[in-house]
Amino acid sequence: MSRYAVGDLQGCLKPLQCLLEQVSFNPQHDQLWLVGDLVNRGPDSLATLRYLYSIKDSLRITLGNHDLHCIALARGTTNKGRHPTLDALLSAPDCDELMQWLLQQALVLRSDDGRYLMSHAGIPNAWTSDQALALSHEVEVVLQSPQTDEFFRNMYGDEPLKWDDNLTGYDRLRAITNHLTRMRICDADGRLELRYKGIAADIPAPYRPWFEWQTEGSREETLIFGHWAALECKTDRSDIIALDSGCVWGRHMTMLDMDSGELHRCNC
Repeated sequence: MSRYAVGDLQGCLKPLQCLLEQVSFNPQHDQLWLVGDLVNRGPDSLATLRYLYSIKDSLRITLGNHDLHCIALARGTTNKGRHPTLDALLSAPDCDELMQWLLQQALVLRSDDGRYLMSHAGIPNAWTSDQALALSHEVEVVLQSPQTDEFFRNMYGDEPLKWDDNLTGYDRLRAITNHLTRMRICDADGRLELRYKGIAADIPAPYRPWFEWQTEGSREETLIFGHWAALECKTDRSDIIALDSGCVWGRHMTMLDMDSGELHRCNC
């Protein structure tokens, strides 16, 4: 079995298929890890989800902020921020089935061999890997419960910006979700700045990329994340791998061979 991880798809199916052809991906034997933001902004979110659903037994997925927003739109718990690239998906006869499938996915995953830990936006320095998995599970339980719609009604918002183990209720769930799906930069105390989307060189003081606060080698796992296209996959770290290379913005899509460490790219 070979394992591959791919950055944000955002409805760009053809570049994904290009990558899968490059490595002769076989869904009967191989495993595809998807770092989230499967939909929105790209040319064909519906076809992308339908294709992924057809090979779902070969996938390991962590949800991104665009995925969660799409589910909220489909369930009618928000009517804000609807992007026209989602219209075909949201009006499709199999939309509910696809959304129910997404609701079964995780926010954090660790590979069976303990080598990799994946989430959409990253893992805060304040959390151990085990804690990140446990906090992810708290959100996953709610997403798969009768409280799903109430979660989505309370998901939006930036506060609280700093993690506190004593947080409760929807403040706690929102903080977990924001750290795992929206985080890019924070200060030394772990306080997030959620509006910044630019390049690392322009980050305003006292903020830095979330991963720069993590001591190299402090985790047993190599971290895989996406979400931050402006990084262009550059972290200057061997233990933290960024995979969002801005496919939806016309750059390219990036795939990591999780066994060899080789990177593959297809133009978008």
